[in-house]
Amino acid sequence: MPQQGSSTPPEHIRVVVADDHPMWRDAVARDLADAGFEVLATADDGRSAVARTRATTPDVLVLDLNLPGLTGAEVCAALAAAHVPTRILILSASGDHQDVLDAVKAGALGYLVKSAGREEFLAAVRATAAGEPVFTAGLAGLVLGEFRRVKAAGGGSAERPIPELTDRETEILKYVATGMGYKEIAATLFLSHRTVQNHVQNIFGKLQMHNRVELVRFAMERGLDLADPT
Repeated sequence: MPQQGSSTPPEHIRVVVADDHPMWRDAVARDLADAGFEVLATADDGRSAVARTRATTPDVLVLDLNLPGLTGAEVCAALAAAHVPTRILILSASGDHQDVLDAVKAGALGYLVKSAGREEFLAAVRATAAGEPVFTAGLAGLVLGEFRRVKAAGGGSAERPIPELTDRETEILKYVATGMGYKEIAATLFLSHRTVQNHVQNIFGKLQMHNRVELVRFAMERGLDLADPT
């Protein structure tokens, strides 16, 4: 994945990189720095990933799944339990379906396999920093499939699974849970980008949640029917 080249510097985005392979970790950190990101720290095991993320509270943690000490999913869970606001992008060699689902359920906002190109990776870090879920092609469908499986197993309720929300808010929550960005949702529903943002902020307030990862987990636990959000 690491290659030569430059890209437009992002707005100031602070990143921690956690990977137990030194050459890969250093190459990823160098790519980020060359593209204008600020790399605050690197970590080579799960415990140091948690400690350095808590100490620096970066915008994004780029996290390998297979770390010694604590797995990537355990790192996600530990940071969520500590209410660390950092958004997590998994960058893993594994495309195993269970690994993906475990990471998302534990709190990862996105999942990218290491075969991704440099520009795709940098774009994914920018999107993660902005709160937009990112998945390698095919993996978003996998997460959606898990929602459907939970629903088929009897999760959720039929008429109004989330009585606190309006019909429009529930509809938008379903789109958020499938990984769609605000602009995509706005275009689909013929709403303005700001209107979608306002609805999402209302959802946060009503459900007493603070980020999109919590919304995704909430939707998964409720087994919302995402086969046809409309």
